[in-house]
Amino acid sequence: MPITSQQQTDEHFMRMALQEANQALAEGEIPIGAVVVARGRIIARAHNLTETLHDVTAHAEMQAITAAANLLGGKYLTDCTLYVTVEPCVMCAGAIGWAQIKRVVYGAPDEKRGYARLAPHAFHPKCNVLTGVLEAECRDIMQQFFRTKR
Repeated sequence: MPITSQQQTDEHFMRMALQEANQALAEGEIPIGAVVVARGRIIARAHNLTETLHDVTAHAEMQAITAAANLLGGKYLTDCTLYVTVEPCVMCAGAIGWAQIKRVVYGAPDEKRGYARLAPHAFHPKCNVLTGVLEAECRDIMQQFFRTKR
């Protein structure tokens, strides 16, 4: 098996999150996707389901965290990385913090509702964050969605 750089690994898993975002787009949901990775394997994948479930808390991150915790049989995801196409909101950042996720990688910033501006200390203190992975692709799918709504 060839050795890949962390950047290649991050881009690979962000593409998986983008697949989830495209699924959300096809379902008329805001196109945000997320995957949770443990030991180099996807253990959960999800996309926004707020319209489908009539639930404002059904964000991609929340769905992915719940699925990963169920699979692992515990509430803490200390050895996991969350890949999400858009910067988490305050609600999701709180859940990420409570789940003690080790690493968060996101694509496009959310300057209006993102955690970095509104709650920059919501993640667990040991959480590492990487931003801007496939940012253009992540931003483009959001812009495509909102163009059709206006």
